[in-house]
Amino acid sequence: MIEVFKTNVSDLRHAHMLVEQIHKTFGDYKANFDLEDCDRILRIKSSSGQVQPALLVNLLRDYGFHAEVLADELPSRHLRPFPFQVSGPPGR
Repeated sequence: MIEVFKTNVSDLRHAHMLVEQIHKTFGDYKANFDLEDCDRILRIKSSSGQVQPALLVNLLRDYGFHAEVLADELPSRHLRPFPFQVSGPPGR
């Protein structure tokens, strides 16, 4: 399972320290930051099942940082209307 978080981590040194803490605290998690993304993304992959978002948010908060789960969103190209509409029987 992979979970993606929006954070306020902007310094590479802080990101490295947090990744180390995440790996120490959650042995089955692999963590990485994308600080170039406007949301300063933290990605967590769990090799044994579900990621525990509340525990990650609390860990970052304990170090003075903010994190929130980034909602899954489909790109707009997946939301285009169908090229035709299905309606009732002809003549209605």
